[in-house]
Amino acid sequence: MPNSDSPRRILRLSGKDTRDFLQGLITNDIAKIDHGLVYAALLTPQGKYIADFFLCADGDDVLLDADAAQTDALIQRLSMYKLRADVQIAQTDLHLHRGLDAAPQDGMIDPRSENLGWRAYRTEPQDVASIDWNKIQVENMIPACGVELTPDTFILEAGFERLNGVDFRKGCYVGQEVTARMKHKTELRKGLALVTVNGPAETGSDLLADGKAAGTLLSRSGDTAIAYLRFDRATAPMRAGEATVVWDGQK
Repeated sequence: MPNSDSPRRILRLSGKDTRDFLQGLITNDIAKIDHGLVYAALLTPQGKYIADFFLCADGDDVLLDADAAQTDALIQRLSMYKLRADVQIAQTDLHLHRGLDAAPQDGMIDPRSENLGWRAYRTEPQDVASIDWNKIQVENMIPACGVELTPDTFILEAGFERLNGVDFRKGCYVGQEVTARMKHKTELRKGLALVTVNGPAETGSDLLADGKAAGTLLSRSGDTAIAYLRFDRATAPMRAGEATVVWDGQK
């Protein structure tokens, strides 16, 4: 499964308790939506990934932009948490628009990287663009839902700090304790890295270094790919089937 520009669905959260409700759940500070688009995730109490999404203010409401494959489960999870809070969650007919040119009036800069351009939400679909988003996302090591981001993922290993997807000063949220402990008390021994691939290799291929498991090959564009690595074992050239895979050692 490639790291592609997958279909999105836009949800609307409304009600007087919406911001407080989200603040207690997501990895980022909801107050940042007053200044632009916010990238965040929802985690399990054990600190593992459930979903990632973008949030922005729309008047008193909050729009939530998520991978279409996740939204039904996301609505169910959010509904479970809201209990008696004054929060309504509804699907919208809005469509995601993206571009790399100067941001239009309704465009908001993608907070993950300046190389990802802008995002906007409009009532009409976007014409098919010629932009190779997969190439851009791989080169900028942007994790994709279902590929780099799975139920076993710890978000710091997936680069969420680099992607401005987590705030360590905002206070408590679901999964915060594990995430904070990984940030402050341990050195990451596993995580995503860019690698060079020479030869045919499928997404999900095991990486071996000197015969030992060193990680997994993930999204690929040409001879560049994202891999999940055990950093201590990935220093030597690796194999993925018949392909040779090399990491330059820079996390």
